Amino acid sequence: MSFLWGVMGGPSAGPQPSGAETIQKLCDRVASSTLLDDRRDAVRALKSLSKKYRLEVGTQAMEHLIHVLQTDRSDSEIIGYALDTLYNVISNDLEEEEQDDSEEENLTKVDDLGSQFTEIFIKQHENVTLLLTLVEEFDFHVRWPGVKLLTSLLKQQGPQVQQIILVSPMGVSRLMDLLADSREVIRNDGVLLLQQLTKSNAAIQKIVAFENAFERLLDIITEEGNSDGGIVVEDCLLLLQNLLKNNNSNQNFFKEGSYIQRMKPWFEVGDDNCGWSAQKVTNLHLMLQLVRVLVSPTNPPGATSSCQKAMFHCGLLQQLCTILMATGVPADILTETINTVSEVIRGCQMNQDYFASVNAPSNPPRPAIVVLLMSMVNERQPFVLRCAVLYCFQCFLYKNQKGQGEIVSTLLPSTIDATGNSVSAGQLLCGGLFSTDSLSNWCAAVALAHALQENATLKEQLLRVQLATSIGNPPVSLLQQCTNILSQGDKIDRRGSKVQTRVGLLMLLCTWLSNCSIAVTHFLHNPANIPFLTGQIAENLGEEEQLVQGLCALLLGISIYYNDNSLENYRKEKLKQLIEKRIGRENFIEKLGFISKHELYSRAAQKPQPGFSSPEHMMFDHEFTKLVKELEGVISKAIYKSSEEDKKEEEVKKTLEQHDNIVTQYKKVIREQDQELEELKQRITTLMSQNEQLQATVTQQVSQIQQHKDQYNLLKVQLGKDTQHHNSHGDTFQMNGIQTEEVSKLKEELEEWKNKHELLQGQIREKDFLIEKLKSSQLEIGTTELSSQNSRSGGLEHNNELQKNTTADPVLGDSGAIVAKSSELEGQLEQQIKELKSEVKALCEEKESLKQHLDSSSSTVAILQDEKIKLQQEVAESKKEQDDLLVLLADQDQKLSALKIKLKDLGVPVEDEDDIESGDQGDEDEDVEEEEQD
Repeated sequence: MSFLWGVMGGPSAGPQPSGAETIQKLCDRVASSTLLDDRRDAVRALKSLSKKYRLEVGTQAMEHLIHVLQTDRSDSEIIGYALDTLYNVISNDLEEEEQDDSEEENLTKVDDLGSQFTEIFIKQHENVTLLLTLVEEFDFHVRWPGVKLLTSLLKQQGPQVQQIILVSPMGVSRLMDLLADSREVIRNDGVLLLQQLTKSNAAIQKIVAFENAFERLLDIITEEGNSDGGIVVEDCLLLLQNLLKNNNSNQNFFKEGSYIQRMKPWFEVGDDNCGWSAQKVTNLHLMLQLVRVLVSPTNPPGATSSCQKAMFHCGLLQQLCTILMATGVPADILTETINTVSEVIRGCQMNQDYFASVNAPSNPPRPAIVVLLMSMVNERQPFVLRCAVLYCFQCFLYKNQKGQGEIVSTLLPSTIDATGNSVSAGQLLCGGLFSTDSLSNWCAAVALAHALQENATLKEQLLRVQLATSIGNPPVSLLQQCTNILSQGDKIDRRGSKVQTRVGLLMLLCTWLSNCSIAVTHFLHNPANIPFLTGQIAENLGEEEQLVQGLCALLLGISIYYNDNSLENYRKEKLKQLIEKRIGRENFIEKLGFISKHELYSRAAQKPQPGFSSPEHMMFDHEFTKLVKELEGVISKAIYKSSEEDKKEEEVKKTLEQHDNIVTQYKKVIREQDQELEELKQRITTLMSQNEQLQATVTQQVSQIQQHKDQYNLLKVQLGKDTQHHNSHGDTFQMNGIQTEEVSKLKEELEEWKNKHELLQGQIREKDFLIEKLKSSQLEIGTTELSSQNSRSGGLEHNNELQKNTTADPVLGDSGAIVAKSSELEGQLEQQIKELKSEVKALCEEKESLKQHLDSSSSTVAILQDEKIKLQQEVAESKKEQDDLLVLLADQDQKLSALKIKLKDLGVPVEDEDDIESGDQGDEDEDVEEEEQD
């Protein structure tokens, strides 16, 4: 322990040992000491010396430190010291921080030292496997230094360490758990580790992606605040780029997992765009680059197209266009946004149409395309921004004939705004084409060439464009003005490279004339054009002008190859003779080859985006390099062909055209037949489905008819029961059996009772009158009045007996006898009146009872008859619907039979089972009809 005390800085007697001796003693202590505390102290001492004596510790202690990792895993402290020591030995980061910028030689030695130690460590694959096991430990003092050490190993010897981890069981999966660690320092260093692990290794990239890396990384970015986050967001974005760049499988997985939708919030910037931090600019730049990775032109077309559509549907393209038109956005972010929008819309008609509808927030609103073109032809704008706008315009027109037509239409006389209140895209392009800034000339020429790319119709329409050059002079065509500027290029004072202007105009003319004989004829119609071209090609110019000579040779070759011999003085043969006489065929071919041999041509041919380091390097367009590659060979052959060969070639061309026309006609016929066959198949499918539906409908109707029958029978039974119920009460009515004779008898009886009732009422009135008379004559004396009174009542049939009693009585001589007799007569009359009233009352009650009974029976009969009529109507309607369905089924069977015959005629096999099924269906329909008739 006294030795360790001396090493750690305590007082010691005698001379101090050297660093190498101390390290050797510490290594011996680690190897031989049996106490864990002694070994731990020795390893801690080695750690403190490892930065200063990196070489000595690495050469002497590495083996002992690896042994500690293998044997002392139960003590997390000594394991942590050992891992830190190995990290200090292997990592170059610490040394690079301490070195000055001028000491490049020392930095190279440091890199070699770290690489050598890494190679020693990974020579035994078990060491890396052991390190993966230690990274799984949850203890912070073990896991964190293990992550840093593994990251350093990957930096030094990436491919070798990647291969060891790849073959290790669950090696990548263990490292993916680091992203779920709740301790941010370990999670963040885990992201850095995965960055190194996934570099240039597609197999590991796929494994990491399928271990749910996208979900975890996007969650971290969201938690950290998206573009407003710190360096952790930057690290996650770099890892996402590693996983997606040039990895089609992961790109498809990213799209199918709906992760593109989660990118939209990244670009939701506020209205206040002032004061962007450097970290936010870096984060947003990486986010835009990540979008471009998904829609890169180098990706498979299908994958790019699906990502483009997904970005439109989730609103990501709309969000990018918002940034594009926003104010206060940093220049480099705006440039990268333009490049990103370019590739999101490139070749996607839906996205191109949307971009054409975007307006800048100005007064009055202007299309975004116009605003961008204004920046492109403005020489005060940054060079990279102008290149980005040109690329955006090229992507907008790529495979977009609709957009090409809209741009060219702004140049045609019928669509130009006569008021001059608004600036169109065509006017801006013409302004840039003829300005005194060579860069604007080149950009406008290339942009206009893209508007004509692979579109013969627009090439012909552009010949109609007339330009007013100066007051008092007649207008000239756009084609003539281009050739005029080309021929006078050296005489015009321009800012920038004059060669650049001429190269741009020559590229425009070559694109315009290629595959357009009418444009070639217009070009040749100007007698100054051919002499200018031959003069340019024949001269011996400097190296800078050789490029112009090559393009002039290409333009002359196009004028020969696409010449329809409509002008006698400029027929193919005469032009070739002119070349032979003034230039020489070999010299012409040599000058033509200057184009493809140029360094700038090779750079432009690599990718669609203009990637120029400076304005002087802006010479060739990517699409134009394709045209040169296509025409260079055919023009070389055309120059050496004789007139006879030309005639034969013309005949062959005509024959081929005729053959192509015949083939096209046959293809058209075959296509039409295929369409008819497809339509027939669809009709058969439709008819079969309709047949199934009709069969289901017939089955349903049959079941409904059966239900109606059951309901009808049930009603008949219920009606019979009601009839029996009425008969049990003494009525003679029966359901559906109430005869009209019985009803008439009841009515006659009712009339008789009415007559009797009226007769009795009349008798009652007469008796009342008689009573009143008797009362008035009570005081009169005399038998004559009494006799006359009796004679008045003699006509009543029911008072005969009363009359007899009156006439039989002797005449009283005094008034008392008369009064007594009158009182007796009055009492008898009252008694009879009471009896008659009671009898009338009984008759009235009986009449009311009969009337109520008759009304009840009549209403019951009416209800039952209505129900019977309804049932009969429903049965008739059901039967009619069934008949209609049967007729429709018969028609469908006839149509099916006709279609089967037509398919058999066309050679399509048709199974006989269909006929059997249709026959079975016909039998079922006949059974349904028989049941209905029953």
